[in-house]
Amino acid sequence: MIEKGDIDDPKGLIFEAYRIEGITPAQCRSIFLDWALSLPSERPTTAAIARFLDAYGDRADHPMTTVLREGQHSMPTPRRRGGWRSRPRD
Repeated sequence: MIEKGDIDDPKGLIFEAYRIEGITPAQCRSIFLDWALSLPSERPTTAAIARFLDAYGDRADHPMTTVLREGQHSMPTPRRRGGWRSRPRD
């Protein structure tokens, strides 16, 4: 079982999402994004998602399980886009 403060869930976001009664898919996506951005860069997201699905996969009716499954197949590596820092200097 994944616990609050686990190395793959340092803020306990995924842990708490499964405890929220009546949580919506949109709320789960927002929590997932916050989780992905707060995960240390040396931790691979795919491995963490696989651990979550192993721990919570029996709760197939929960919207966070659906979001995790979607993230498992379409989770790009976060990177900075746009802004003045992305343009080459003269």
